[in-house]
Amino acid sequence: MIADSRHALSAANWRKSSYSNTQGGDCVEVADGVAGAVPVRDSKCSSGPVVIIGERAWGVFVGNLRQPS
Repeated sequence: MIADSRHALSAANWRKSSYSNTQGGDCVEVADGVAGAVPVRDSKCSSGPVVIIGERAWGVFVGNLRQPS
């Protein structure tokens, strides 16, 4: 976990991932503005656990999602 992440997450601006559907199904939220990391959580359980992924790893992950299969 990044230093002082609890404070950073309390003020985080969460947004639903563009890969989540609009029918209330598998919804993933990410938070912007946390230096060096991308926090990810389940929007159906916003008070639940948060996975914190390094910026570089997140970039590789998203880049792989965008590649045609």
